Amino acid sequence: MTSAPRWLTDTEPGHSQWYISRFRDMAADGADLVGEARLIDAMVGREARILDAGCGPGRVGGHLHRAGHRVTGVDVDPELVDAARTDHPGPDWRVADLADLDLVDDDGARSLFDAIVCAGNVMAFVAPDSEAVVLRRLAEHLASDGVLAVGFHVAKLPIEQFDAAVAQTDLVLDLRLATWDVRPWRPDADFAVSLLRHP
Repeated sequence: MTSAPRWLTDTEPGHSQWYISRFRDMAADGADLVGEARLIDAMVGREARILDAGCGPGRVGGHLHRAGHRVTGVDVDPELVDAARTDHPGPDWRVADLADLDLVDDDGARSLFDAIVCAGNVMAFVAPDSEAVVLRRLAEHLASDGVLAVGFHVAKLPIEQFDAAVAQTDLVLDLRLATWDVRPWRPDADFAVSLLRHP
């Protein structure tokens, strides 16, 4: 067991409810909140098995479920998971720390996913120095030909620190983008979307 995620230790009381309300308000205003989901949907076949890692209140996994995929969402924050269950029924929403992730199917075998999406700066909110641990747990749940998509602001998590964590796993960088809408990566970009795969 690692130390507590920064989402729990570095945010103010009431932050979770503020976050939930913020995205509900944005959705009510018609904001586009599913750009990450559209990219994932484009990379997988129909009825793919997808893990929304750090699912928050469910905006990404909810859209992927409505697109016809089999979605499991995991987040360490019970309040966010409750909001996901309320606002986006259908996926299998669970409370769990990504650093301890251990999902199994009904037959007892490890759950494997065609794609794993880790959006919303999730990697910047895991426990300090646990990035490699989290990536290894996600890799254990990634099908042999699957893709793990991780997006975050580089001001919150330096790209060098993320790449060092990737180097401690068996994952390799397949492609890096500067945005979820597929703009090319550049060294001065303020955001990174890294697509990782098994070798």
